[in-house]
Amino acid sequence: MSHNNLKDKVILIAGGGKNLGGLLSKDFAALGAKLAIHFNSESSKAESTKTLEAIRALGAEAFLFQGDLTKVENISKFFDEAIAKYGGVDIAINTVGMVLKKPFVDTTEAEYDTMFNVNSKTAYFFIQEAGKKINDNGKICTIVTSLLAAYTGLYSTYAGAKAPVEHFTRAASKEFGNRGISVTAVAPGPMDTPFFYGQEAEDAVAYHKSASALGGLTNIKDIAPLVEFLVTDGWWITGQTIFANGGYTTR
Repeated sequence: MSHNNLKDKVILIAGGGKNLGGLLSKDFAALGAKLAIHFNSESSKAESTKTLEAIRALGAEAFLFQGDLTKVENISKFFDEAIAKYGGVDIAINTVGMVLKKPFVDTTEAEYDTMFNVNSKTAYFFIQEAGKKINDNGKICTIVTSLLAAYTGLYSTYAGAKAPVEHFTRAASKEFGNRGISVTAVAPGPMDTPFFYGQEAEDAVAYHKSASALGGLTNIKDIAPLVEFLVTDGWWITGQTIFANGGYTTR
């Protein structure tokens, strides 16, 4: 499946209405794909609707699905709706995430549960659902975080809840490989989106900007082509977590 061969392919994106997910949705639509776009809450609705309008302006087919994906039945409904509308799903991408910057000793049980539900449980059951319902030779990709290779405090629940996704990715790639399905994860550095700034004080923003070898925060425009490559021409990469962060962290 090459970049140029996405005509009428069905691409399902969790968190596909804004930020990186929104950019991916529009890029794929421009290549002729049909889009199933999930957004979580009313707060994302306006931006997700704009993304949908942009896609339709390109002449592509798309629909929006709103739901809390920490409830597994909503992941199942999302896939089922895409299959009912388009006949199948070829590529499934999960960009859903939630960040919390907090000292270890101040983190509450409720915060821990929320962070693991959003970052870990959602990722697990998204990959499971894709494994059950995606077409043969399909592609699955999850967005994680470059903090997985960082030595730092204050992100214990965020990095901790994203870390298992590397193992989910490996296991799924091994189990789904005989159907020609590749499974990958992409670990961006801190991205220049509203998702990042909510947690960070000015001095921390300055630090994150200075910490990458190539300078500055990660731009979603530098991550989208990598995800697009992994789910098309780059399908031979499987079971891997790819760090893309301008030299912010490495292994």
